[in-house]
Amino acid sequence: MPKALPALLRAHRTGQRVSRVGFDWPDVEGVRAKVDEELAELDEAMDQGVPEHVRAEYGDLLLATANLGRHLGVGPEEALREANAKFDHRFRKVEDLARAAGTPLDHLDHDALEALWARAKETP
Repeated sequence: MPKALPALLRAHRTGQRVSRVGFDWPDVEGVRAKVDEELAELDEAMDQGVPEHVRAEYGDLLLATANLGRHLGVGPEEALREANAKFDHRFRKVEDLARAAGTPLDHLDHDALEALWARAKETP
């Protein structure tokens, strides 16, 4: 497995490789449960406040979600690229909405930003 691959793609391909010898979840429900488990472990690490543990558990969560995508038949790089593009598009709408209202984004509180985000999601 080339180490130069993007980490998310490498995780996906590693999962494919080990799956060929039977080291895999039998179904999508099993890997989905693993994502929940890893998220709970990340929550615990965050509560403990040890940065190294947080990083390790976040990495485990990313690995589990790469495997979830594999079980769903979704390529991780494409899915993340599309999600990034969708986020960028929506955030530009948030900026446009704030600009149209004459309010700089950094003057808006969390609730106001969330309201703009909701509006941005409503329009194509």
